[in-house]
Amino acid sequence: MTPDRMATHLSVNSYGSFLLTDAIRPGIGLPVRPREGYRIDVYRDRTAQLRLPMISAAVSAERLFETFLALLEPLGEVVHVVLESSHGTATDVHLDLRREHIDRSVLASHFCDFEELLTHDGCTGVAVMAARRAMEVQFDEHKLLHVYARNLKPFRRILRANGVRRRAVLPLISEAEHLHHTTGHFAADFRQLALRVGVGDFDRVFSDERE
Repeated sequence: MTPDRMATHLSVNSYGSFLLTDAIRPGIGLPVRPREGYRIDVYRDRTAQLRLPMISAAVSAERLFETFLALLEPLGEVVHVVLESSHGTATDVHLDLRREHIDRSVLASHFCDFEELLTHDGCTGVAVMAARRAMEVQFDEHKLLHVYARNLKPFRRILRANGVRRRAVLPLISEAEHLHHTTGHFAADFRQLALRVGVGDFDRVFSDERE
């Protein structure tokens, strides 16, 4: 792999009508060609004896953030949130910071203030959970959307309303070789978002980083 070939590959941000954010790129040779759509699977956790229908969706960058915010609405007025970071770590290691019982509209306002971070940083992800039901929406580091709920109909309606169609086969960029992108600026923004949201262990985690 020459530097010129790598630079050319990283500069490609669209595949047909599907636009990528700056956060992620497929591996050289396009093991998975990015494509918009959603698929339905089943999430199984044998330890917790949990089985939930789930949606995985890839949404073109120009509609991605708005679609994420819309998917939060069925969760209810009060939610829990986890901020996920892999800044300064191997990509398979995450720092998870949790805040329980936050007003969804307040949380959405914070997210809007950090739209660039959430959309374009390949080391930031968030998960938002309903306070009283087994429902969760993830906006992960690959800028994919994942929904876990016993009833997926409200979420499927939202995806359709945002122009995202179901596909019987939808390989995801996270399922093959891929590249993440981040900057020191995004790492600083993540700290600010964590402070704004008021996640647990914030002071301990970031004071440890400074030592």
